[in-house]
Amino acid sequence: MDILLLLFLGKPLWMWLVFLTLVISLLAFDLGVLHKDDHEIGVAESLRMSAMYIVLGLSFAGFIWWQMDAASTAQYLTAFVVEKTLAMDNIFVIALIFGFFAIPREYQHRVLFWGILGVIVLRGIMIGLGATIVDQYHWVLYIFAAFLVLTGIKMLFTTDKEHKIEDNGLIRFLKRRMHVTEEVQGHAFFVRKPHPETGVVTRYATPLFLALVMIEVADLIFAVDSVPAVFTITTDPYIVYTSNIFAILGLRALYFALAAILHRFAYLKYALSVLLVFIGSKIFIADAMGWEKFPPEWSLGITFAILAVGVVFSLWKTAKQPGEPLEASKPAR
Repeated sequence: MDILLLLFLGKPLWMWLVFLTLVISLLAFDLGVLHKDDHEIGVAESLRMSAMYIVLGLSFAGFIWWQMDAASTAQYLTAFVVEKTLAMDNIFVIALIFGFFAIPREYQHRVLFWGILGVIVLRGIMIGLGATIVDQYHWVLYIFAAFLVLTGIKMLFTTDKEHKIEDNGLIRFLKRRMHVTEEVQGHAFFVRKPHPETGVVTRYATPLFLALVMIEVADLIFAVDSVPAVFTITTDPYIVYTSNIFAILGLRALYFALAAILHRFAYLKYALSVLLVFIGSKIFIADAMGWEKFPPEWSLGITFAILAVGVVFSLWKTAKQPGEPLEASKPAR
């Protein structure tokens, strides 16, 4: 049993196994029990699932407190809240992708489920590399911080920029390199059917597969912002990874509840811009004040305050605006 006490990225192996076992169990329960059959997920079911994942994510803070300390717990909660909020823009892009490829609602959960498996691996690789780089070259944190400040400032002036899925070069590349069906073929990512010209049975990708690839790429792009954001909160790989994954696990559930009303949070992007600037500036503030690090409790409180103002202001400003369905994009042909 000594192998379980071996350190991996600064934590005993058993702590990583506890987390991974919990995640795998949740995914197995999700696909094998809750969504064994394809069906359209309603708002009520989505809210229940989202609440379950949020409660589990927050409850894991108790495990962090038990095994580490109060400061680490505050860092985990801050990272969890930041990741959860940054995922809002990701939800918008996912809705556009599903609309563009005309993915029926009963198959959307399947795409998001397999998407989360890719996210778990990709985020793990990014965080592992990031942790190694930061451990060897601590000054990289200042680059991360400056990047976040510049990103936040840029977002303030580009919050109305539209995402145009049809202009994506990856879609054109995939369609040139593989056969793709015109329409969704049930919940299959690939199907075999006769080629219309040769009659030879050929493997075709379906729009579900293209949507899955686009969602993975979108998450990779968003991770460029979110992973450095968490590293400026804490450099502990365990806290960075667990907060990332718990925030993303509930993203699928949250999508079905928020996709139809995301317009109500239109002004939250400005709060996210301010939040990125704040997170990036913490390391510079700490140096200026002579602190070892920015107090985690202050960071958590300020994060909540910024987001609360953004949410309340958005709900107030959009109270009388009609909803705009995000999945009304023209289907890909």
